[in-house]
Amino acid sequence: MKKHLKLLKKAASLSLSLSLLLSFPAMAAWENEHLGPGAAQWIEEQTPEGNASQQPAPDAESHFDVPEDHSVTYIDGQPVSLTNPDGTTEAITLTPQAPPAETAGEPSAPPAAEDASTPPAAETAPAEDPNIVTSGGRQLDLRKPMIALTYDDGPYAPVGNKIMDVLEQFNGRATFFMVGDRVRNYATEVKRMVSNGHEVANHTYNHKYLNKLDAASIRSQVEQCNQVIQEVTGVRPSLMRLPGGNQNATVRQNIGMPIILWNIDTRDWATKNAQKTIDAVLGKVKDGDIVLMHELYSSTADATATFVPQLAAQGFQFVTVSELAQFKGKALTANQVYYSIR
Repeated sequence: MKKHLKLLKKAASLSLSLSLLLSFPAMAAWENEHLGPGAAQWIEEQTPEGNASQQPAPDAESHFDVPEDHSVTYIDGQPVSLTNPDGTTEAITLTPQAPPAETAGEPSAPPAAEDASTPPAAETAPAEDPNIVTSGGRQLDLRKPMIALTYDDGPYAPVGNKIMDVLEQFNGRATFFMVGDRVRNYATEVKRMVSNGHEVANHTYNHKYLNKLDAASIRSQVEQCNQVIQEVTGVRPSLMRLPGGNQNATVRQNIGMPIILWNIDTRDWATKNAQKTIDAVLGKVKDGDIVLMHELYSSTADATATFVPQLAAQGFQFVTVSELAQFKGKALTANQVYYSIR
């Protein structure tokens, strides 16, 4: 201890530092400085400007080698004098020591900031199912069976709207082969067909048996029907059905459109009986079939309301003829006759 004090006294700046210290007005002091940590208290006085003139650096004494039973006086956060146990004061210049290393339980340095240039791991989007397709305002599953329900001789709103109501509950669409001279009388119904994704198609203008007409008359019947449907809906039909299915070479050569017939005939026009129409469909239809019915009979609407939910429960999907051809990969050719599409 005595050797340490002697070294301090030999400092070249002792007399100058001491004189500066003695001339500096006392503005702070320790109370109970010998009572140990927690009991000693730093008493500050204010400069005329209201700022503290002397403040110890936080934990300053723990960073310097201070002799036992001695205390340090700080000015502007810097140690300037050492007070001996006998009350005498000496100017000091102490060499600072490195702060103590962190110990267990103390906070460590914050982790390095994440490099903003490194993008976060991309979330893997679920792969789209190639078997699910969107058509007519709804989704279809190419793995499930599809059938085309077709209705002739309309439009007739009291029946047609009921048919559309039930089909649309099950995401179904139908093809309506319409007689041209009836279209304007049921324009609202026909517009609904197009708006809701059903298919409007040609069934001649006056429901004439084309096999009894010459070539010019055949073309006229087809063209007039196409024109009136297009005027009312904005859509020009692309498919045609022959009244009664009657045909000959002259008919096939002058239609100019694919000719769609059927492979399941419900004969609803003859029986006008809902249950017989249901029996003609349930247990009979299979993937790719085209079913013939008529949009004139309430019994047909009732039958549709019964078999559609049951077929839907079996996995059948109700599509238009054009959708059936599209999803079966069949290109329909003008003047060619089709009974089913597989």
